[in-house]
Amino acid sequence: MTPFEQFSAAQARAIHTVITDIDDTITTEGKLTAAAYAALDRLRASGLRVIVTTGRPAGWCDHIARMWPVDAVVGENGGCCYWYDQATRKLAVRHSLLPDALQANRRKLDAVAQQVLKEVPGTALASDQFCRLYDLAIDFCEDVPHIGDAGVARIVQIMEAAGMTAKVSSIHVNGWFGRYDKLSMSREVMRDLYGVDLDAQRDRFIYAGDSPNDAPMFAHFPNAVGVANVRDFVGKMDALPAYVTQGRSGEGFAQMAERLIGLRAVR
Repeated sequence: MTPFEQFSAAQARAIHTVITDIDDTITTEGKLTAAAYAALDRLRASGLRVIVTTGRPAGWCDHIARMWPVDAVVGENGGCCYWYDQATRKLAVRHSLLPDALQANRRKLDAVAQQVLKEVPGTALASDQFCRLYDLAIDFCEDVPHIGDAGVARIVQIMEAAGMTAKVSSIHVNGWFGRYDKLSMSREVMRDLYGVDLDAQRDRFIYAGDSPNDAPMFAHFPNAVGVANVRDFVGKMDALPAYVTQGRSGEGFAQMAERLIGLRAVR
């Protein structure tokens, strides 16, 4: 991983969209700092499009799309996307699955949840599970003591044995039924909302993240940036970002934003 200080002005001027994770990328120890929130605002004010992608629930996405300085929010690891339509002055939503499929999946998710809680000591349902539509989030260190790598691996094993996709974030293991992820929904959003081919223009994006569930995005975007705590997962993820910040979590995100905005002003 190359220090983000080596990112060039020419690269920065080519960027038109910043896509970013939330937990431990924008937030620091579970809190959204003033510096990180201001960085989002400055990125957008500088003319960049800002898209948030997260494993957090649909209920959070409703709030974030309405209240944060962002253009859209991809939630539940690609299950849904929320954005505030300025033309209609209403919240808009895109779903990956039809209502009948969501209802059928809910029963299966509940069964897997009970199995995990029974077989993996120390786990709990994520505190935000009540406002999720698509996935099951098992807490392994947010509101419970860290259960250890073996416990996390067992959660993934149970989910995958049930036919689910399982992704490990910095705090939860998220599992869902369906062929979608952060990248697939981001493709749809860029194409249908902005007329941008994400794959053809992938060098015009920055993706910012911190943990194993960001690996597909790190692999896809040549200008992907990890905040410094991504180093905690070296050897535990399928792909690392091309660049890394000096600061951890929200501090690192703010550093990335400041340098990107500054470089874009260089002529």
